[in-house]
Amino acid sequence: MAGGSLSPRQKMINLMYLVFIAMLALNMSKEVLSAFGLLNEKISNANVATEERNTAFMAGLATKAKDEPEQYAAVKDQADIVSSISEELDNFIANLKSESIAKIEDPSDYEVMDKADFFDKRFFNGDNYKPEGEAFIAAMNKYSSEMNAALPDSLYPNIKNAIRSNFSTSEVENRDGKMIEWLNYNYEGFPLVASLTKLTQIQADIKTTKSEVLSKMLAGKQAASLSFSNYSTLMNASKTAYYTGETFDGAIMLGRTDASTQPKREELTLDGRKLVKDTDYIIVDGAVKLQISAGAAGDHKIEGFLYYGEGGDEVEVLVNTGFATISKPNSAVIAADKMNVVYRGVVNPMTVSIPGIPDNKVTASGAGLVKVSGSKYNMSPGKGREVTITANGTLPGGDKVSTPATFRIKDIPRPTGTIRGEDGDGGCVRMQREGITKSSIGAVLQDFDFDLKLNVTGFSFKVSGQPTVKCNGSKLSSQATSALKRAKRGETVQIFDITAKIASNSGYKLKKISPICIELTN
Repeated sequence: MAGGSLSPRQKMINLMYLVFIAMLALNMSKEVLSAFGLLNEKISNANVATEERNTAFMAGLATKAKDEPEQYAAVKDQADIVSSISEELDNFIANLKSESIAKIEDPSDYEVMDKADFFDKRFFNGDNYKPEGEAFIAAMNKYSSEMNAALPDSLYPNIKNAIRSNFSTSEVENRDGKMIEWLNYNYEGFPLVASLTKLTQIQADIKTTKSEVLSKMLAGKQAASLSFSNYSTLMNASKTAYYTGETFDGAIMLGRTDASTQPKREELTLDGRKLVKDTDYIIVDGAVKLQISAGAAGDHKIEGFLYYGEGGDEVEVLVNTGFATISKPNSAVIAADKMNVVYRGVVNPMTVSIPGIPDNKVTASGAGLVKVSGSKYNMSPGKGREVTITANGTLPGGDKVSTPATFRIKDIPRPTGTIRGEDGDGGCVRMQREGITKSSIGAVLQDFDFDLKLNVTGFSFKVSGQPTVKCNGSKLSSQATSALKRAKRGETVQIFDITAKIASNSGYKLKKISPICIELTN
């Protein structure tokens, strides 16, 4: 009767029936009554331990729901429903047990609990049930139906089968093969201590069922949260950019992508500036998604902490990362290999940069080189025929790059003399003599890459058959004007030995300036 593949509960019930039969055979010996009482005590003590575990579980679940509401709030709501259903039936039975022993002076004296009067009078009225009996059956059926409704079949099939079996109030077949009503079969004519023990066993089934449901709820949620469907791959590298010939040391890692795992709050800065939620970043599937400008060229640091709930406390996770911004190319680099030239006597503007390295990580050096800002430099070469400029850069990983470039140094080309802005284009300038006296003598650098202003400081004036006249400044002197008046129509006069200085660099000595030939038209 107690063998086979019966459940522990059914074995317990069968054992109780065997004891009861023995009691009848022994005419209800006091020892048997005490044995029932001791069994009731053991089940009660086990119920206390189970209830403590359930209480601790609910407290821990409440903390998790507070720390991670997205993940555990729904689980706690379902656990609260199960707890409410369980407590309702448990309290009903506890009140019933208390009333049954209310008139017994010593509830631990099981030898006086040999009568069946209390439950026979409580539940039965002849062949019918009293309202109290109907209420007991209704409470059992309500628990079974509400628990089955609260638990999805797909997640709790075994537990739901156990509930239907342990809390069934269907007819029971007795030893003679007759079908007996559940309440009569279990509580009519039994001594009080046996009925108490049966009620305590129902409480044990309630608490054990609750414990199993709560454990499976949490295990299911944890299994879902640990599922690989909630992860994506991330690349973790020691730096943000690599160069040809380097070893790429990136590592592929898994990162959580579910919305249930997200920080309670964030404290983040970009280059020391506080980032604002919903403006500088948003939370998407548990990830902090930045939406900020890449900023100026250079390295940028993102630092701070993410705070997560754990055990009712905040746990901080350090954030120490960053990214590099490089200038976006907007033109191609095309160089004439033979034209690396800088000119002596002028300021040569230059651009120095290294692709892939921000300007603030690049420096340049060379004789006469001065940095202006960013990648812009000025070169003022000195003596010699060549100058070497070296660009030095620091890679994101800390490695150094150094690249030299050699430039030829050339002097400013020979200027051309002009009068009235004309140079004769290889021939003579045709002018009236009055125009010559009013015009200024100048000098220009034709087809030169730099727009330099030249100030004439003096020249020589020659009329054929007359002495050469030295003039200061850029106009004819009175002596030169007198000589001009003696020249004949169609005669050619010359302006030569022109001296000039660069307006921005008076110390530089220009090459000899070409002369001017003027034909008189009157």
